[in-house]
Amino acid sequence: MAWITAIGTMSGTSMDGIDVALIRTDGRAIEVSRGPNGSLAPLGPTGSRPYSDGERALLARALRDGEGLTGRDARPGSLADAEALITRAHAEAVEAFMAAEGLAPGDVDLVGFHGQTVLHRPEQRLTVQIGDGPALAARLGVPVVYDLRAADVAAGGQGAPLVPVFHRALAEASGFAAPLAILNIGGVANVTLIGEGDAMLGFDTGPGNALIDDLMKERAEKPYDANGATAASGQVDADILVWLLSHPYLRRTPPKSLDRNAFSHRLVGHLGVADAAATLTAFTVGAAARALDWFAERPRLWIVGGGGARNAEMLSRLGEAVGAEVVSADAVGWSAEHLEAQAFAYLAARSLVGLPLTYPGTTGVPEPLTGGVLAKP
Repeated sequence: MAWITAIGTMSGTSMDGIDVALIRTDGRAIEVSRGPNGSLAPLGPTGSRPYSDGERALLARALRDGEGLTGRDARPGSLADAEALITRAHAEAVEAFMAAEGLAPGDVDLVGFHGQTVLHRPEQRLTVQIGDGPALAARLGVPVVYDLRAADVAAGGQGAPLVPVFHRALAEASGFAAPLAILNIGGVANVTLIGEGDAMLGFDTGPGNALIDDLMKERAEKPYDANGATAASGQVDADILVWLLSHPYLRRTPPKSLDRNAFSHRLVGHLGVADAAATLTAFTVGAAARALDWFAERPRLWIVGGGGARNAEMLSRLGEAVGAEVVSADAVGWSAEHLEAQAFAYLAARSLVGLPLTYPGTTGVPEPLTGGVLAKP
């Protein structure tokens, strides 16, 4: 197959902004490069577009308005305005990225557009990501693959996580040996466990940064716990942690996935800010470590992406919990910040050539399934 130059965009559950990344792939292999000493070099250029305070406020309202959705197409309350914002902001992010990299529309084969998740209830066969794919394609002059979760959910899958097939391809391209764990700590945390042969298991482990971010915004007027400093200064409430880790979701057999609002930071609202941050950090780590309950092989290495990769306290606690080496994606030549944007570029390419995005071991779909909708300019 010919190489496809694809741009991926990601606006995650933390709602801090849009990540943009370019990769080259044929839908199976990923093009990687190495530096003079043999170390991995980044897959391709990356960029970002932060949301303004007003934009974040609109998206927060859209999340609340999305809780009552019973169908995929309705846009009550603020959802219509939020969808227009998501489409416009992604267009601006891609346009700025292409201008910075000297790229014309003809230089890019495809854009993978995740959109913004406002509701994810696979048990009701319902997942909603707002964002107008055809409008984005028309503005950019580049084909766009969007609505990447819907086919999986309609077929009875969890619709998440979608990234394991990308993680496996990236690990193969990078030469990492199994068993290996790749943990993305965004608003929700998800893990890909890669074993010998073709063994692959992926699922949402539990909360990621969302609860800690919500706590810090509400009680410390900060967007997040920078480097885990607040958590490091507090004490974990052991009794509450045991209670949090007894949640039924953590005992469910994978595949499984979570909505961003499945848990609340107010579960530790009676604690001081530092102790609350420490307890929520321990909850994220403890839930991630439970992934080992479902995989016969114990990974020797955990590679962490997402915002949590820059939280030293979280990485330290994770290493203790799983008894293995834990490193950030940046430390191995990947991009912790842009790993998901790269993943959606890869998934868009797989969709374009009709390859599976999801598997029984990643979302519980009955058989390997492709997905996504192609919009041409």
